Amino acid sequence: MITGRFFAAGADRRIAITILILLAVAVIVPLLNLAVSPTSGFYVPSYIVALTGKYLCYALLALALDLVWGYCGILSLGHGAFFALGGYAMGMYLMRQIGARGVYGNPILPDFMVFLNYKELPWFWTGFDHFWFAGLMVLAIPGLLAFVFGWFAFRSRVTGVYLSIITQAMTYALLLAFFRNDMGFGGNNGLTDFKDILGFNVQADATRSALFAASAVTLALAVFVTWAIVGSKYGKLLMAVRDAESRTRFLGWRAENVKLFAFTVSAVMAGIAGALYVPQVGIINPGEFEPSNSIEVVIWAAVGGRGTIVGPIIGALLVNAGKSWFTGVLPEFWLFALGGLFVAVTLLLPKGIVGMWDSWRGNAKALRAASLAEEAGIDPVVPPPPQIVRSAATRPGDWSSSSPEPQPAA
Repeated sequence: MITGRFFAAGADRRIAITILILLAVAVIVPLLNLAVSPTSGFYVPSYIVALTGKYLCYALLALALDLVWGYCGILSLGHGAFFALGGYAMGMYLMRQIGARGVYGNPILPDFMVFLNYKELPWFWTGFDHFWFAGLMVLAIPGLLAFVFGWFAFRSRVTGVYLSIITQAMTYALLLAFFRNDMGFGGNNGLTDFKDILGFNVQADATRSALFAASAVTLALAVFVTWAIVGSKYGKLLMAVRDAESRTRFLGWRAENVKLFAFTVSAVMAGIAGALYVPQVGIINPGEFEPSNSIEVVIWAAVGGRGTIVGPIIGALLVNAGKSWFTGVLPEFWLFALGGLFVAVTLLLPKGIVGMWDSWRGNAKALRAASLAEEAGIDPVVPPPPQIVRSAATRPGDWSSSSPEPQPAA
């Protein structure tokens, strides 16, 4: 039913085009990396595949934030926490796959546990030697944290800047916790030195291409799911809470439940992004919890255009590509450039790139329609609305639109 509605004439062509592009990229880029000779001009190097795959994970994270910020009005400065938790869940699985191939040769304990004199595997590492269990935790841990956090925050009517501050406090608290060696997550060094994923070498070109394809397909699926959510009746309710929460409550809706669902779904999406990110970059450490990372996600969404679905994806890809170039040329000035970009977008492009494009297209269509009407000799001025009069043929209190004066009843 949803798929039929998506391909109907009323579906957003921009969303359909984005999904088709992502699916095409998921096929073409791995082929250009694996099936084309390195001497060919069409060859895509493996490092480009890995780097672009990382950007796609960031784009999925930006889309997750857009669901709650762009469509629900919740400015979360802690989405990096959900991203990192999903990454740690996948990292724990990858660490269990190392086995006796670690530096210390222990088939059960990861190297950092041997170094810290752990006698046995902590209970919360149980089950992470299975991919299905790790995948379940990628969804459950960020989703459960978001549900519990949102349950208390939204029912306490915490909104606006206060909600943004406590989301940032949440991710900073997790940062401090994961830095501790006795937490059992590798402390400052985190989790690294991964060998295999599902039995395949994570360093192999074929595995990197497969991870890239999985990231692109997952992002395409997330775009479709987000479109289905915001285009449904629930999506209209979501935007009603964003624009007039008090009026929505007055009409009888539980605004906290509306926000809680969106916040939880968004956290799960961010966790999936983190899980796809870790095997491609080869490491996960507490630095991913840095509040500055969550602020960067906000900048990606703002640059692309929040509340547009496609905008945050474009913003994430452009800003991170610019970051890779800028940090290679002038690394010490990157944070100044990022701050200047956010200020410039706020002042000059408040609707972001996609919002600006939509405004330009709307103005261009209006001017074209006015020009055609003038050429046809039609007054382009919008006609006045019809006069509203009380009709004598209807019950008292009823109103109807009519041009002629009402006639008395016979």
